Amino acid sequence: MLIGRRAGILAIAVSLSVASACGSHGAASSAPGCAEGPPVIGRQLRIATTVAPITSIVATIVGSSGASVVGVVPEGRNSHTFDPSPSVAATLETADIVFLNGLGLEEPTRELALANLSDGGELCELGTTVLPPEAYLFDFSFPEAAGRPNPHLWTNPPMARRYARLVLDVLVVRDPARADRYRANFEAFAAQIDALDGAIRSATATVPAEQRLLLTYHDAYAYFAVEYGWTVLGAVQPSSFDEPTPRDVAALIEQVESTGVRAIFGSEVFASPILRQIAAETGVDYVDDLRDDDLLGSPGDPEHSWLAMMRFNYLTIIDASGGDATPLRSLDVTSAVSDLADYPQ
Repeated sequence: MLIGRRAGILAIAVSLSVASACGSHGAASSAPGCAEGPPVIGRQLRIATTVAPITSIVATIVGSSGASVVGVVPEGRNSHTFDPSPSVAATLETADIVFLNGLGLEEPTRELALANLSDGGELCELGTTVLPPEAYLFDFSFPEAAGRPNPHLWTNPPMARRYARLVLDVLVVRDPARADRYRANFEAFAAQIDALDGAIRSATATVPAEQRLLLTYHDAYAYFAVEYGWTVLGAVQPSSFDEPTPRDVAALIEQVESTGVRAIFGSEVFASPILRQIAAETGVDYVDDLRDDDLLGSPGDPEHSWLAMMRFNYLTIIDASGGDATPLRSLDVTSAVSDLADYPQ
């Protein structure tokens, strides 16, 4: 989730670091574990989710089984600071399962869920569950001193596949009568994730290694970069949300000129005049339509999905970096499973 409303800047090129210790948002010891609730008998599952990519992944596994999936964080909103309304509390209170990303991404919603879980309800933090502490990444927007690792696992397709598998495991335990449907939906979705993964690798291979550089508004691509051999030079938005100083801007301009970055990537949701200024002064392309949790189109549209959003992002990155995005451009992102989730807008 993009976490700022203002453009900040961090103009220091450093490598991502892998932490060996668990931060304050490691294991969700204060919440029920995944797949620990009792089976639901005689009615349909009630599921609540947070950000749109997680809602999309969950809805794809659920399909048309009859279980309800209700997202609670509107697309394009700051999930770190999103203040849930009383209606959200009511949704969380009646949910059998609340799927969150975890890793500190949506703390206000997490706290509200913990306070309102009903008997038999459970909170499943997908990222916290699938990512071991030794694999945590701390970086520009998520410094280790703050104790919260970068939470954007879903922008790395193999990790999103692990999310989908965990969702499947939970649904099979909570709703065993429909286990075969859930398994079939997962298999179809996993095949599409694998195809996306292959297309990203093929397209990335057309970009010279020295040009695989990412300078973004928000550091949402840390795990992607490690997986596919890209280097994250920096993020314009630090965790402090401070406004950039003239020295910050000058340092980043120098960094862009010295590294040969071909493009600077902004956010479709959060405009950044500073990035536009830097691009203009250095002659580098400014691409301002990446998105990490605001799905394409509107609910019900064929490309309103995690899968289509990821293809769009990486096709955009490959094109702007001088590569051949044909493998991504030809990828079918039409879901074979009906997405019947309720997405707040």
